[in-house]
Amino acid sequence: MKILQIAVGIIRNDAGEIFITQRAADAHMANKLEFPGGKIELGETPEQALIRELQEEVGITPQGATLFDTLEYQFPDRHITLWFWLVESWEGEPWGREGQPGQWIAQSELDAKDFPPANEPVITKLKQNR
Repeated sequence: MKILQIAVGIIRNDAGEIFITQRAADAHMANKLEFPGGKIELGETPEQALIRELQEEVGITPQGATLFDTLEYQFPDRHITLWFWLVESWEGEPWGREGQPGQWIAQSELDAKDFPPANEPVITKLKQNR
C-alpha cells in the first residue's frame, strides 16, 4: 500500500475565484479537476512542498499560505494525507506549465463531483466560508 503526503494549493483571487487544473488522462483519478499541488518530498515541510509544486505546476510563487485543512483519505491501493493551503497572494500568473488545462472557477460554483472524492470535505468547507 502506498502512503503519500500531498501539499495542495487553493489559489484564490480577489474576485473569489479558485484556479483549478485538470488531471492528465493517464493519471490516478484521470481527467478529474484538482487544486494544484503534489507529493511532499523527503526532507520537505508541507509548506516547502507547496511552494515548489506551485512553481513547477502553475508557474507562481506563493507570497504566503495559510493552512486551510488537513485530510486523510484511503483508496484501495493508497493512503493519502492532503495538506490544503489557501494562497491569496503570489507572484506570476497561474497557468498549466505541464500542459494541463487550467481555469478560474467561482468559489461558489465548485462541484465536488468534478474532483477526486478526497476533495469533497474541502470543497464543502470552501463553499461555507466564502
